[in-house]
Amino acid sequence: MDTQAAAAPAREADVARAAVAFGDPSRVLVLLALGDGRELPASVLAAEAGISASTASAHLARLLDAGLVTVEAHGRHRYYRLSGPDVSDVLEALARVAPPKTVRSLRDGTRAEALRRCRTCYDHLAGRLGVELMDALLAHGILTGGDGRYRSDGAGRDRPSAPGRDASYQLTDRGREVLTAFGVDPDALPRRRPAIRYCVDWSEQRHHLSGALGAAITGRLFALGWIQRGEARRIVRLTDAGREGLERTFGIRRDWDGVA
Repeated sequence: MDTQAAAAPAREADVARAAVAFGDPSRVLVLLALGDGRELPASVLAAEAGISASTASAHLARLLDAGLVTVEAHGRHRYYRLSGPDVSDVLEALARVAPPKTVRSLRDGTRAEALRRCRTCYDHLAGRLGVELMDALLAHGILTGGDGRYRSDGAGRDRPSAPGRDASYQLTDRGREVLTAFGVDPDALPRRRPAIRYCVDWSEQRHHLSGALGAAITGRLFALGWIQRGEARRIVRLTDAGREGLERTFGIRRDWDGVA
């Protein structure tokens, strides 16, 4: 049998179908709630989006149909998650071109500032802390291959339509030593995704580290108690131990309780 002839024909991506799925405010809130890589039940997603359970079910069905989320049963409950980091990349890319939301209350303004300060982007750090971590990794020779800057004028290698694929960041030999001592083994990273990628941070317009290495470093920061999840989705809080540890390990010097 000719396996080449039997292979399924290549099909053009249905971009419009995915775009429609992103086009509803409630569905976007559901996707953002899943943006830190967690699995959440429909009831929690409904509460995050401020919609009824039946409405959330309809939106989740649309997102499943578009391939933007996956679902897995755990006992009686069904848990949803983003189908992969590419979905989070799209959300970040949209955030870079979207107009700012109108701030209608002090609470809205405080939350917006907290998101800019430190948040998760799927399963890795973003915001000012994520960008400063990337800058520190480059400044101390842990990573090489770029300068952390996003160039939107076409002179550089970045393209907002393909974030994380145009600069060639690489881990140095010194970086392997530093990260191993920190508790992240570069040789034990999952092989189902690229080890080193970056995102163009929508609030800072600079690079933050993603990929398997970005996820591993972020996981280690959580495990050490250097960062903690905030009360609102995706917001991350830097602890006192984290301020000391980041300065000691990566040379990051900043008072994250002070002026942003």
